[in-house]
Amino acid sequence: MTPEGFCAAGFEPVREAFLANFRDGAEVGASVAVTRNGVPVVDLWAGQAKQGGAPWQRDTIVNVYSTTKTMASLCVLMCADRGLLDLDAPVANYWPEFGQNGKGGVLVRHVMSHSAGLPAFDPPLAGPTALYDWDGIVRRLAADKPWWTPGDGSGYHALTQGYLQGELVRRVTGRTIGAFFRDEVARPLGADFHIGLPPEHDARVAELVPPPQALGAAVQGDPDSVSARAMRSVPIDGTEPRTTAWRRAEIPAAGGVGNARSIARIHSALACGGEVDGVRLLSEAMVRRIGVEQTNGIDRVLQVPARFGMGFGLPHPSMPISPNPNALFWGGWGGSLAVIDLDAGMSIAYAMNKMAVEVMGDLRGPMIVFEAYKSLA
Repeated sequence: MTPEGFCAAGFEPVREAFLANFRDGAEVGASVAVTRNGVPVVDLWAGQAKQGGAPWQRDTIVNVYSTTKTMASLCVLMCADRGLLDLDAPVANYWPEFGQNGKGGVLVRHVMSHSAGLPAFDPPLAGPTALYDWDGIVRRLAADKPWWTPGDGSGYHALTQGYLQGELVRRVTGRTIGAFFRDEVARPLGADFHIGLPPEHDARVAELVPPPQALGAAVQGDPDSVSARAMRSVPIDGTEPRTTAWRRAEIPAAGGVGNARSIARIHSALACGGEVDGVRLLSEAMVRRIGVEQTNGIDRVLQVPARFGMGFGLPHPSMPISPNPNALFWGGWGGSLAVIDLDAGMSIAYAMNKMAVEVMGDLRGPMIVFEAYKSLA
């Protein structure tokens, strides 16, 4: 197989790692992109947009699940940078209804670091269609009790984080987070990424190949643990993005649609101190604040060691995603991945349609990241 696109001299190891995933049978269709100091150095795509069907094209886009969180977090950070909200202030300052049931002490930075104590829905949602009702979901979150003392360590807010962030953005700007992202991030940068996909883009969306088991189906251990309850709270199986209802909905923690080029383009601004090609998203001070550790320990939901900064994961000995200290990352269910390295001025992104069996531990994206760093050397 020969991928389409380009790979700058010196970054051939990235191309080889990308192709190896196809040779090993681990891919159906995928894209990979790398920028250095704001300049694209890798932009490749290959395979099929639909298994056994149409090829993956330059403009193919795909649902990237939790890699969307990097975009939603960016929107909140931009609001904070503009003085519209304070990361150290209570959420209830901007969303008064949220302060009930012991949540008066939940700070914006707790939402950003998965430590707000609202990792999921209790009782569970009946199905994914409930996620399409924004007002219903945020009313529910406003009424909920924290599952633990807010700020006392992380518990991955797989879907709830996006609604919490989105409602904050809506309260301080009057716009939905999808509209804010489109107007303030995607359009200025010319990035083909969407939170809430307009219908004219449907024909370009790659079809995900779901894993054998639905999310939460393989939960083990104590069924009453935070982890088990969180994983069971929304029954989704990876087929939801095939529906127009999912694609139209703004699901800021899991519903973003884009490709590696668009992810790397947006993140290149962060890798370059907040600005790329004359478009400034964040001040340098706010970019640095992203990397200030908020939590560090065993995540209550993921049940693995995790470090969170302000809306992004930070490198950890158990997750050595970068050799450099000033790096940010996150990925999505199925295998999409994004890494932002402020020290190297590098942004790396990977998006695919064949979802990995493992919720964590898929090596396709990490091997590409490893080869990108090898290329720098």
